[in-house]
Amino acid sequence: MYYAREPGKINHLRYDTLAQMLTLGNIHAGNKMIVMETCAGLLLGAVMERMGGYGSIIQMYPGGGPVRAATSCFGFPKPYFDNLHEFPLSKVHSLLSGTFSTETLPSDPEDNALVEEESNGLTEEKQTSLQETEEEPTTEAPMEINQSEEQETMDINAEDVEFKENKEKENKENVREKQMKQWERRKKLTETAALLREKNADGLIVASKFHPTPLLLSLLEFVAPSRPFVVYCQYKEPLLECYTKLRERGGVINLKLSETWLRNYQVLPDRSHPKLTMSGGGGYLLSGITVVLDKGKSDSSSLEALKMEEPSPKRCKVQDLHC
Repeated sequence: MYYAREPGKINHLRYDTLAQMLTLGNIHAGNKMIVMETCAGLLLGAVMERMGGYGSIIQMYPGGGPVRAATSCFGFPKPYFDNLHEFPLSKVHSLLSGTFSTETLPSDPEDNALVEEESNGLTEEKQTSLQETEEEPTTEAPMEINQSEEQETMDINAEDVEFKENKEKENKENVREKQMKQWERRKKLTETAALLREKNADGLIVASKFHPTPLLLSLLEFVAPSRPFVVYCQYKEPLLECYTKLRERGGVINLKLSETWLRNYQVLPDRSHPKLTMSGGGGYLLSGITVVLDKGKSDSSSLEALKMEEPSPKRCKVQDLHC
């Protein structure tokens, strides 16, 4: 549906490319996957469907929150979302550097509720005192006012008081709901950070509109050795740069840059032939497998490579000049 109507929302991700990503990523039930995508939740929904509610998925998202418009169209039951975690990209650097902390988290939401009740109690006392001061001059008014007018004013005052009380109750409930949501969101954030700190993810899938090189280099730190990773991009040049960076960095094997090609056929009696209109390209995929990087061997190999690249020193030939 998205590819036929609005392919720009899913970064022109074709269905055969999506199937290859799920296959190359070795996605199955019980995995612990990291998904970074800006495809309106289409890739996330495909991963959730392949895993069948077993395992855990960590969704990395840019901005204020994840976009899951296409994920809601899958119609998953609630147990599927119990193992779905989310983590912002803006906090990945602090998590890797060790500066990510949970000191700002409230210890218990009841403390905030008590503080609210105390503040609300103070405001109520102030309002009652103001009402009493407003009622005092009315008692000093002359007795010439009719009883009907007095009843009308009393009814209006009672309605105003009820309206204010209802409004205060609604404000209290809204504040409590917001604080509870913030507390739950921060609690989930700490749980996701604990999962990422283990650095034992079973795979990584990236399909975003951002440049893949910094994303892949930072997110590969959370993937365990001998695990696959797949990166999708609509264009070839960013993946070529990512390919060279990974070769220089090391720690990966079986790097492959591939392009999917799809042709639709018309199958009719005596009229079977390829369709005249078809998509020109389905994007590019960069896949590989992570391995443990031995720093000692990498340093020695780099030194040997430098020695091989250096030109051999020229020997000075001494020639005897005969007069």
